[in-house]
Amino acid sequence: MKRVMFVCKKNSRRSQMAEGFARSLGGDKVQVASAGLESSFVDPLTVQVMQEVGIDISQQKSQPLSDFQPEDFDAVISLCGCGVSLPPEWLTRDYFADWQLEDPEGGELDTFRRVREQVKERVVQWLDTLAA
Repeated sequence: MKRVMFVCKKNSRRSQMAEGFARSLGGDKVQVASAGLESSFVDPLTVQVMQEVGIDISQQKSQPLSDFQPEDFDAVISLCGCGVSLPPEWLTRDYFADWQLEDPEGGELDTFRRVREQVKERVVQWLDTLAA
């Protein structure tokens, strides 16, 4: 089982989507968490667009990365380009990626849906690499 941390600036949108998809699609292959460089809140539009695809993230919480230990994770995936801001110990896990996806903050529902699909595509690709 791979232990993955999805990281974003505020842990409000993209990383929450990634956590939801990885939990839903990863089954027993992954143990999933998400965090932000700072904590904020889970954006209600994020909850809504994930609900549209049958994934309930309404119980997920925004958490600061400082609440976690890097050695507890095999993979760290940044969704916002924040890799440059992460402490070095987070960058040296077995797997690190920086997906640099658009932040839908302040956008219309269609923007959230587009980003959701991009996040899903990346999570599916990453899960496929675990199966290979």
